[in-house]
Amino acid sequence: MPHIDYYFVSISPWTYLAGNRLEEIADKHAATITYKPCDMNRVFKSTGGLPLAERPQARTDYRMQELIRWRARLKMPLNLQPTHFPTNPAPASYAIIAAQSAGGGDIGGLVQSVLRACWAEERDVADEGVIRDCLSANGFDPDLASSGMLTGAMTYESNTEEAIAVGAFGAPFYVVDDVEKFWGQDRLDMLDLYLSGALS
Repeated sequence: MPHIDYYFVSISPWTYLAGNRLEEIADKHAATITYKPCDMNRVFKSTGGLPLAERPQARTDYRMQELIRWRARLKMPLNLQPTHFPTNPAPASYAIIAAQSAGGGDIGGLVQSVLRACWAEERDVADEGVIRDCLSANGFDPDLASSGMLTGAMTYESNTEEAIAVGAFGAPFYVVDDVEKFWGQDRLDMLDLYLSGALS
């Protein structure tokens, strides 16, 4: 059974645009997923990347063009300049980590709910009330928004260190069985082909 380690940041538009395609691919190939939200700014600093605010204008302009293209291609609602972006991704990340540990709900749905709240619903995913709503909507105890903070913070740190160690350098980033790496929601088709054996 293949396993996918999924490194992401809970406010990334590219992670949002992945939608539920990773989960569909995993189901198709009987693969398991571990969701690993991490501090992508630290990952950038360790791998030569730059936070959005520090990128040259040419790169930020191209990013905007690509967001418009992918929004149209995937037919997903996406506000190009959401009211609550950037915001602190850590609280939602801690809750995702706590929910994954607790089990019993739809973890993929939770991740997508948090991302959708930022990019399509004009909600602040650093706000505890928003996080509680996302938890509850996906079958988790909303109190994990506060009770999971300590464990979530520790795992968030270890996820970040692990992302750097395995060679992740952006989000979303997928690692299959600790070997094969795929960067970006636009590589999910390649991930599917790899799990099908078509790329080996």
